[in-house]
Amino acid sequence: MTKLQQFQKDGYLVLEGFNTPEECDAVMKRGEELANGFDYEGHPSVFQTAQQTRTSDDYFLASGDKISFFFEKDAFDASGNLKNDLFHSLNKVGHALHDLDPVFNAFSRSPQMKQLAKDLGLDTHIIIQSMLILKHAKIGGEVDIHQDAAFLYTEPNSCIGFWFALEDATIENGCLWAKPAGHITPLRSWFRKKESGGTEFVELDAEPFSMEGMIPLEVKKGTCIVLNGLLPHYSLPNTSGRSRQAYAIHTINWEAHYPGNNWLQRDMREVKGFS
Repeated sequence: MTKLQQFQKDGYLVLEGFNTPEECDAVMKRGEELANGFDYEGHPSVFQTAQQTRTSDDYFLASGDKISFFFEKDAFDASGNLKNDLFHSLNKVGHALHDLDPVFNAFSRSPQMKQLAKDLGLDTHIIIQSMLILKHAKIGGEVDIHQDAAFLYTEPNSCIGFWFALEDATIENGCLWAKPAGHITPLRSWFRKKESGGTEFVELDAEPFSMEGMIPLEVKKGTCIVLNGLLPHYSLPNTSGRSRQAYAIHTINWEAHYPGNNWLQRDMREVKGFS
């Protein structure tokens, strides 16, 4: 079975040894350098998938073509001070790392990524978003069950994600969970900008997500997991003493319609593919 056939069958594809440990280490080192250089005064943006409507702000909505920083929900105490050092208070960094930083650009458009895109028939796909997901030991929070296509809506659906394990991902430190063939399901919601300002989740299908058949995708450092945009997936809190850093990029077909009220807006003339 080819990579494309396996991906079409399961809705995800696990590719072990996709990146070398040295490539993963370079990305993590660069992420920490960027984080430690962040002046967070006045920008306590918190990221939670299920509650983004409440926490989205101008900083979040303007992050599509920038390198921005987002805190864990419990990073601050009652007085507004960080409970930990800056790096270990952050949940993620996004959303244009792949275009604005040379280390992340090289990782996102590596020779093996170009070959994988070719194998999957993604000649017309562009990289619309990237995220460094930190998932610190004892701190990294839960990511609720969701479909990536809800956040990168196109007509027709074309969202495909690539999730890179920069460290070993286990049940204890918050690996991904998904269901084989779980992508054969409707898109439940669309996260978009409201005309009156801010954002909203618009319900597209009232059927609740089924947790039946969900399995943990425990993988080693250097693994790439390809995710269909309709595949429901989630991760649990990191309860271990080991961090679970990951990097993710999301792609869309540039030939598909990308609505102007999607939360993430880029000048599409500047958005590139894997070349």
